[in-house]
Amino acid sequence: MSRQSEEKRRYACDVHTHTLYSRHAYSTVEENVHMASERAIELLGITDHFSDMLYETRDIRNYQHFTNMHSWPRTWCGVKLLHGCEADIVDLKGHLYGWDTTYTHNTVGTPIKSVTLQDNVFRNCDYVIASIHGKSFVSDASLADTTKMYIHALENPKVLILGHPGRAGVSFDISAVLSAARDLHKLIEINEHSFSDYFNAYSFCYKIAEGCAEMEVPIAVNSDAHISYDIGRFHLVSKLLDEIEFPPRLIATRSADAFLSALSLAGLDPYS
Repeated sequence: MSRQSEEKRRYACDVHTHTLYSRHAYSTVEENVHMASERAIELLGITDHFSDMLYETRDIRNYQHFTNMHSWPRTWCGVKLLHGCEADIVDLKGHLYGWDTTYTHNTVGTPIKSVTLQDNVFRNCDYVIASIHGKSFVSDASLADTTKMYIHALENPKVLILGHPGRAGVSFDISAVLSAARDLHKLIEINEHSFSDYFNAYSFCYKIAEGCAEMEVPIAVNSDAHISYDIGRFHLVSKLLDEIEFPPRLIATRSADAFLSALSLAGLDPYS
């Protein structure tokens, strides 16, 4: 048995979770917090979808969930609580949802300095997860195209985590993307939801996790919970990481302190 397999792999954070706001999720922020506390999760991130999945029109009033996150306590039931969102990558240039929509009035109709929907939401987030859901724009893309797309998404200053790339159904140059993530001090996500029968993404997730171990790229282990019952459940991810003897020190979600350090290294500060 190797030295790193003898070390304990801990999973004390869950920084990719959803609430009722995501529309296809079923629990409140408070229900997620209580489950996190019950399961000894030290730090919880609420990262509802920021994409066309939510609304037919981009009325600024539809996104008050994100702009009012400051009302949440930073520690609740002993759990550190962070503000985030899961933003969709929307084109091969790596743009994220809301980059091309601009407002000149706020939610109550008062004139404001022109702001994009993306900036209006991101400035209230401690970090952003960049993911792909709708894939029509990559249908004719080359491997070089999709690789550049992921790298450009990682270059967004608010993005900390590349969300579930192993189950997105988009091929890319793993080494190139992982190298960029490492250089930018960003995290690659391996999440529990990816191993459900619904996605069946085990083999690609395995390759990505193996690449992260070999290239010294930190990862975020998350539930991607869409109901409080799944908060802090990492059984299948844990099994995969045990199989490849993944270095515990590269798991950025192993403790609250480790995750906050990862945020800081990426130039993000939730308490500023």
